[in-house]
Amino acid sequence: MDRSGHGILTHGKNSEFQNELHESNRADVDMGEECKSSETSSPEKSREATESESDSWSGSASLVEKSAVEINGDECQAPPEIPLVNKYEMNVDSEQESQSLNTVSVDVLGPGVPVKDGKGLFMVPAVGMEFESEEHAYKCYSRYAVMEGFSIRKDFVNKSRVTGAVVSRRFTCYRQGYRPSKHTMNTRKPRKETRTGCLAHMTIAWQPYGKFRVTNFENKHNHEFVNPSTAHLLPSQKRLAFAEAVEADLASSSGVDGVPKLGMGFESEDHAYEFYNSYAGKVGFSVRKDYVNRSKIDGAVVSRRFTCFREGFRQKDKRDLSIKRPRKETRIGCLAQLVISRQSDGSYRVTNFEEKHNHELVAACRIRMLRSQKQLVAAQIAEGNAIEGRKIQLKSAYEVSCNSIGDCVDREYDPVDQRSKLISKCTREMRDGEAEKIQQYFQSKKVKNPSFFYAIQLDADNQIANIFWTDAKMVMDYSDFGDVLCFDTTYRINEDCRLFSPFVGVNHHKQMVIFGAALLYDETVDSFKWLFQKFLEAMSGKKPKTILTDQDEIVSEAISSILPDINQRVCVWHVYQRALKQLSHMFIGSPPFVNYLLSCFFDHEEEEDFIASWNHMMDLHGLCDNEWLNKIFETREQWAIAYKRHIFCADIKSVQLRGSFILNLKKYLKSDSDVLSFLKQLGKMVNDWHYKELEANYDMSQNMPKLMGDVILLKHARDAYTPRIFELFQQEYETCLNIVVNQCIENGSLLEYKVSIYGQPREYTVSYNLSNNTVCCSCMKFEFIGVLCSHALKVLDYSNIRLLPSQYILKRWTREARV
Repeated sequence: MDRSGHGILTHGKNSEFQNELHESNRADVDMGEECKSSETSSPEKSREATESESDSWSGSASLVEKSAVEINGDECQAPPEIPLVNKYEMNVDSEQESQSLNTVSVDVLGPGVPVKDGKGLFMVPAVGMEFESEEHAYKCYSRYAVMEGFSIRKDFVNKSRVTGAVVSRRFTCYRQGYRPSKHTMNTRKPRKETRTGCLAHMTIAWQPYGKFRVTNFENKHNHEFVNPSTAHLLPSQKRLAFAEAVEADLASSSGVDGVPKLGMGFESEDHAYEFYNSYAGKVGFSVRKDYVNRSKIDGAVVSRRFTCFREGFRQKDKRDLSIKRPRKETRIGCLAQLVISRQSDGSYRVTNFEEKHNHELVAACRIRMLRSQKQLVAAQIAEGNAIEGRKIQLKSAYEVSCNSIGDCVDREYDPVDQRSKLISKCTREMRDGEAEKIQQYFQSKKVKNPSFFYAIQLDADNQIANIFWTDAKMVMDYSDFGDVLCFDTTYRINEDCRLFSPFVGVNHHKQMVIFGAALLYDETVDSFKWLFQKFLEAMSGKKPKTILTDQDEIVSEAISSILPDINQRVCVWHVYQRALKQLSHMFIGSPPFVNYLLSCFFDHEEEEDFIASWNHMMDLHGLCDNEWLNKIFETREQWAIAYKRHIFCADIKSVQLRGSFILNLKKYLKSDSDVLSFLKQLGKMVNDWHYKELEANYDMSQNMPKLMGDVILLKHARDAYTPRIFELFQQEYETCLNIVVNQCIENGSLLEYKVSIYGQPREYTVSYNLSNNTVCCSCMKFEFIGVLCSHALKVLDYSNIRLLPSQYILKRWTREARV
């Protein structure tokens, strides 16, 4: 709309323009012929408007006699600085009282009541008030409307036939008129009715001296106003805020802080997305491209909405009923968004920005796991690789200068344990130059990270015999999940491999974690004693509850000497690995044999079932005379999961420790390969395990496991356990639905139940103490893995216990395991 011609009309065209003004006044009397609105003013108000406009043709503005504010019919003597405004009546009578307020409003001339809002003083519209332009009149009326609690709309406009300039304009309440009914007849979801025929409006007319004067002002409404707290949501207020934001954006360098703002401009839609995605990465959420509105002419994007990835809700699908493992719920109705619209110059500006989220934001260490951040991370990695390449060259030159122990580290730190030297020469020798490479590698790790810990044991000839190392992350993992420790010595199965021995465990996601590692070139009892002593020293003396080892008498003797008070058990996975090697000839002639062997080792938690399965495997495959199998069967109480179930093992057998661990490291463990390649490959694997835990933590924070039913106990367990442990718990609960209570024996506060799975003869004994809500089952599943069994859950349900007792929620299995 061109407004530049308001004050540049020639004298020859002045009379013709005044005639058009009189036509405008007549149009105000009867708006129905010019305006498409369905509402018209009454004849009495039209005459008043005509009379007021006809009085405005003098060269100077006519003064209004009086300005007063009335509330409920009584005159309110408000303070001069912030006078009150009546929502229903406004009478203009005198100029003197208006001037006595001694206030000045920008771009506003003539009488009016000054009012103060959040953005300063402005004048309440009144008949006779003058404005510099049509836009200034719109802003004043819009600010007044927001303060009152309604929105306005630009309605009728009369333009000059000569210049096209605005001659008169009417601004109305957004509830003016009525919506035609013919447009909603064939609509499935008709829009909510907002128009109620409200007559409130303000009409302005151009004056010959270039200003706009209010010729008619109606302030009575036929509807309620909105609350002040929601006034910013009114359409006219959004448009006004956007216009002001654009002016502020043009006047300043916006976006320097990386935070989106209303009115911020972008060259293209892609630039807007990149900016919002970068902001999302700093805050901690992912961005999704949502609604888009395209032009019907050229297909260009007219407006686009970018939302938080948790916006909306997933629609229900009938197919979900037949899915065994439905997807986890990610959408929770988050309203955070950024909306951009194309401007007349082809650029895009922010028309709406909602900053608040209804969920927790992602921690900085997990930002790279967000879907929309992966491209940014890839670019950063590519840039980082170039920088890292230059650092490696400097690092290599630095390591060359480190030729002796202590040259590159703190003089007070000595990794060599002089007091625990072996009395004999080590049983295996290092390759030439291997000792120097190992020393330089660990020295560089110590320089880079002072919390890195490593220790070296020498033999009788002052040669390196054994090395142990750990870092701060491993120590932290041990402090959280070191209750069960698996000391892996299966490298000794292969005689041509290095003597690598890691300390491993299981985290709260049932993922593998490593607490430390050792390279052993001596296999005597003294070497293993030294290793366990250094492990305890690095872990500040904290001992595990259970240690799992291989069937090795030397290791067992060392553990009994250094860790005499902890539970010691042979790891069933280690025994299974030895069985695969001893019975490798069976896999050729009988492929299903591996399934029998796997089931026999891992699927039977009852002694009767285990022995029956073992005998069936031996008879079926003709292995009754196999000496090795008969020997390990005699020691079954040391390794079979049907025995020693009172010892907590954190369900370590189900994790299948090192199944891929040894396979990935096997070629690097060869004695003819470079030791540095092995150490670097091990470091990469450990970093991968850390990353998998971060992924599991992120997935846990964003998704909730689906419940099999609306059960209070399951909801309680889901909020406490990690998703992996909750799946195990929910399986137990599903099983308990098929368990029946056969008998109940009461002995004071102690109740003893006999329960069994429906249709099966085996019974389990469950004891329940009413005084302290403790429950104990004969299967001892809780003692073995730390999750209540189905039999105990049945008794709790039978006793009307709807929340899981806190003593049966082990912290190591919870979401707060690391807190």
